[in-house]
Amino acid sequence: MKGAVVAISGIDTGIGKTYVTGLLARALQQQGREVITQKIVQTGCDGVAEDILEHRRIMGIGLQDADNEGLTAPYVFPYPASPHLSARLASREIDVLQIRRATFALQKRYDPVLLEGVGGLLVPLSRDLLFADYIRDAGYPLILVTSPRLGSINHTILSIEACVKRGIVIRGVIYNCFQESEQLIIDDTRELIRHWLHKEGFLAPLINIFDGALDPDGVTQLGL
Repeated sequence: MKGAVVAISGIDTGIGKTYVTGLLARALQQQGREVITQKIVQTGCDGVAEDILEHRRIMGIGLQDADNEGLTAPYVFPYPASPHLSARLASREIDVLQIRRATFALQKRYDPVLLEGVGGLLVPLSRDLLFADYIRDAGYPLILVTSPRLGSINHTILSIEACVKRGIVIRGVIYNCFQESEQLIIDDTRELIRHWLHKEGFLAPLINIFDGALDPDGVTQLGL
């Protein structure tokens, strides 16, 4: 098995983790890497996972064999809700071993595998299993997506503390400036997040996204 797996999660829903996942995959692809993205669970659609389609659009490629085989989105549910509820309404249960098997299959073909979560770190995959617990048990490092929008400081520090509690390694933080904000707030929020990362013992880089573009050395800084 050759492929490393890196999890990508956000501090909340709608923070841009799907875009970030696609952007990182495109940057790695441009370096000649055999990268693939995976969505742990997709809710709110039928058929091919919408987030996988968005990843491929950003990467500038069509659907791959692994997509058509269902490996990159092992669970897709129509109801737009938390995975545990969407699965229940579809009269199904999420089997984490099925997800792990799909990831293992991708690891044999690709390096790295970028695994996008759903919602924030503490979103339940089932009544008793949170996404954060899943990546802890799998031993995957994490890239955390945040932004300068209102509430981001609170949500980011809570996410950092959740990682500390579980022993999850934060590989890096993506600072996604996709909404209009005052420069004072952008700068102050960035520095406060960096301060708390270091305060909690993480030497992870903080990578900026401005105007939809990743810092030129972002992939290198993240060690991907």
